[in-house]
Amino acid sequence: METWQMLEYAAWGVSALLGLFMVADWLKTDTTYSEDVLTSSREGELEAMTEEHKI
Repeated sequence: METWQMLEYAAWGVSALLGLFMVADWLKTDTTYSEDVLTSSREGELEAMTEEHKI
């Protein structure tokens, strides 16, 4: 096997591992938190309360 071919297989392996990690993390997050928490904009509310607008 050539070096480039081995590197290609390694890259595909790393891609597959990252894909599996992403799916596992997605499932863990989906089962841990409710849809309301995941779609909330609490950060935006906190930021809006601390802003001072001067006209």
